[in-house]
Amino acid sequence: MSIPLNSNPMNHDPMNHDPLSGATLQNQAASDSLTSLRLLLRHPLLRPLAALALLLAVDFFMIPGFFRLEWKDGHLYGSLIDIVNRAAPLILTALGMTLVIATRGIDISVGAVVAISGTVAALLIGGTMEMHNGVPEYASRIPMIWALAAAMGGAILCGVWNGFLVATLGLQPIIATLILMVGGRGLAQLLTDGQIITVYYKPFFYIGSGYLFGLPFSLFIAIGVFIVVALLMRKTALGLFIQTVGINPVAARLAGIRTAALIFFVYMFCSACAGVAGLMISSNIKSADANNAGLLLELDAILAVTLGGTSLAGGKFSLVGSVIGALIIQALTYTIYSMGVPPEVNMVVKSVVVFAVCLSQSPEFRGLGTELFGGAGRSRSSNGKKK
Repeated sequence: MSIPLNSNPMNHDPMNHDPLSGATLQNQAASDSLTSLRLLLRHPLLRPLAALALLLAVDFFMIPGFFRLEWKDGHLYGSLIDIVNRAAPLILTALGMTLVIATRGIDISVGAVVAISGTVAALLIGGTMEMHNGVPEYASRIPMIWALAAAMGGAILCGVWNGFLVATLGLQPIIATLILMVGGRGLAQLLTDGQIITVYYKPFFYIGSGYLFGLPFSLFIAIGVFIVVALLMRKTALGLFIQTVGINPVAARLAGIRTAALIFFVYMFCSACAGVAGLMISSNIKSADANNAGLLLELDAILAVTLGGTSLAGGKFSLVGSVIGALIIQALTYTIYSMGVPPEVNMVVKSVVVFAVCLSQSPEFRGLGTELFGGAGRSRSSNGKKK
């Protein structure tokens, strides 16, 4: 009797696998792992996250109790809370600056807008002493909501001015915003007569130094603005339009995008963010200092945006990266001050970081590095063949 060829029980054993197919699956899994690793290493947020993690690790070893949090007087205390609270104005300014830089622009007037916003609010709120049941209390000169609206109105007008010069008259962004950078701070100093205006109205202090659910209230403001901007950028075509204008404004205009109106909007939004930051700062220090409020904040905002991966050449941008960049700058500042290093060193470190970031974004520099390392590799390879 003949036996069928397929009667071998080994042919029906479910545990019997083809070794070639198993090796193929292993190679495919290894290839997928390498691909995932390459994608992770190329992720634009990897470098800023790594820099922030490295900085926090240094703080952990150099500053005793850096990660310790305490619950006291109904809210959290600790170094991390201080960093987040101080970083909130910079986060807001960096969010506005991100959209400006994405359109190939720059706004170096945000520090002056901070001074104007804080000055207007402090002048209108002030604090007049009144007696209530024999207890002295301070009252605002006008309702606080109107004072805040006036301060924000002044900030938005600054953005309208910048947008008009850049989008309508076609001035270079750095020149247009330089005008307000100088004139705006001078206007704030004129309003205060060069003096520090002290605010005594306690409800105003809540904006910059109050707490909600144990966390700084300023953090909730920054998170709220971030969520609104992120939704606008992701759920509408606004983000795509901004990116298109930054990549090629001429092509964007020919495609039907209202380039001038879009540029006008981003400058107005940037000044609005700076206005909120000014309210936070003046509320936190309980006064308006037109001489020093927001001084050099524009440089920190630009650095935060570039650290987050947004190119100064415009186009693609990252709001999350700008937030991480702001946290890096504030953590760096906190580290330098906590270690007893002179504050002047902070400026030197920031300048070095700016230089390194600009080099990393330069195609010519990257090409030069590729040629150098590639040439060295080819030289070693040729020497090995000769041997």
